[in-house]
Parts: sequence; structure tokens; C-alpha cells
Amino acid sequence: MSRPGPAAPQPDFEGKVVLVTGGSRGIGRAVAVQFAARGASVAVQFRADRRAAGDTLAALGGRGHLAVQADLADPEQAWSLVGRVVGELGRVDVLVNNAGIYEEHPVLTTSPVEWRRVWRRTIDTNLIGPANLIHAVAPHMAAAGGGRIVNISSRGAFRGEPDHPAYGASKAGLNSLGQSMARALGGHGIYVTTVAPGFVETDMAAPFLEGAGGDAIRAQSPLNRASTPEEVARVVVFLATPGAESTTGAVVDVNGASYLRT
Repeated sequence: MSRPGPAAPQPDFEGKVVLVTGGSRGIGRAVAVQFAARGASVAVQFRADRRAAGDTLAALGGRGHLAVQADLADPEQAWSLVGRVVGELGRVDVLVNNAGIYEEHPVLTTSPVEWRRVWRRTIDTNLIGPANLIHAVAPHMAAAGGGRIVNISSRGAFRGEPDHPAYGASKAGLNSLGQSMARALGGHGIYVTTVAPGFVETDMAAPFLEGAGGDAIRAQSPLNRASTPEEVARVVVFLATPGAESTTGAVVDVNGASYLRT
């Protein structure tokens, strides 16, 4: 007798619209796939790689999904992104701020011009972009009776990023932004949480995980591996699920005990 397979995901998000930034690959793609499996219509934001965004759409179950190009470092494009999704799909019930960049710029060896460029681009993309999206989407959510916002941060906000300091600073700012917005928007039925992964098996992390230091990185966790995008996505979906409202304001670590905060 064959054993029954795993139960199909419950359609917690039937009739809901989820906007996932950086949805063309990695964590963003896994998040989009899992929301679609639970009945959501998903808008996938991408900056430049239209083919990868199309691959994400092809991986989604159900119907009513959308890929939208926008450079979130540009305030006007961030604002228009929300308007385009609302115009096409009618609403935004869940915003997942996942898009981010990670550029090396050690303090002692980076030129002044490059230092300023990396800091400006990183803060604009990783922190001001999410802030603008929240500002744009919150009125729509409030008018609809509420919504969920989940920000993707990093353990680097806590342990430091010596070769990528702008990234660490941007994610620390994102943690604070999420907590401020949880306080500001909770009374309007909008719940804001943050997920802080460690190393995840994504394209962005591949040069580190596949390089000479890969074994040392994996050994930071007692699991002796990096997290998978699907593991992070499950936490994101849980935080956005009805019944998880009291998690608002939380920053949830998903790093395999590779870094423990006190």
C-alpha cells in the first residue's frame, strides 16, 4: 500500500494579491511560488532580468499573476509600481520587500568615488525603496481594512558586514523601519514583520558558498549548511497568514543558529 503524499497547501490567500519585490529568483521566487500555491495572485517585481521574471511566472500555480519592471532605487518607479499593480490586479493585500543588492566595498581599499556610489545605490535600493513602497501601499491597505508587510532583512544587520558595510547598515535600517511601521499601522489593521536570514542558497550567495570559504560558512551553523529559499519563504508566508497578527513588529531570525542574538 502506498503512503499518501503531503496534504496540499490550504488556500489561505484565495482572492488576495501579493506584491513580491526581487521576485525573479532566489528567495523572492520561492516566496512567489508559495503564495501562489495558497491561492494568491502574485505580482513579481524585477529590475532588469525580464527572462528570469518570466521563469518565475511560469513556475506559479493558478492564474492572475503579473511581472512588473521597476528600479526601486528610483522613488518615482517605486511609487508607480504600486499604482500599476493596483490598476492591473485591483489591490495589494501583502507586500514582501525582498529586493536588495550586496556589493563589496572594504573601507581601506575602496576609492572615494566607488565608496559613495555603493553607499548611495545600496541605501536607495535596500532601505529607501522599501520605505517608499510602504508609503505608497499603506493607504490602499488601510482603505481595504488592512494588510500585511513582510521585509527581508539579514543577520548582517546584527553581526556586521565588514566588507559590505552599506548592506549591513541598510538592513539594520530596514529592521528599524519595520518596527516603526508596525507601531504606526497596527491600528489600521496593517501588520509589519521582518525576516532576517543568514546565508541562503541563492545566486547572490553562490560565490561565497561555492568558493574557498564555503565549508567555513556552512560550519557556522550546527546544521552544517545554508538555508534554502523555500525555508525562508515558509516563514514569510506564515507571518502574512491570518492568525499571526501578534507577530507584528517582530524580527524573525532564519539562520540555522549560525548567529544568535541576545
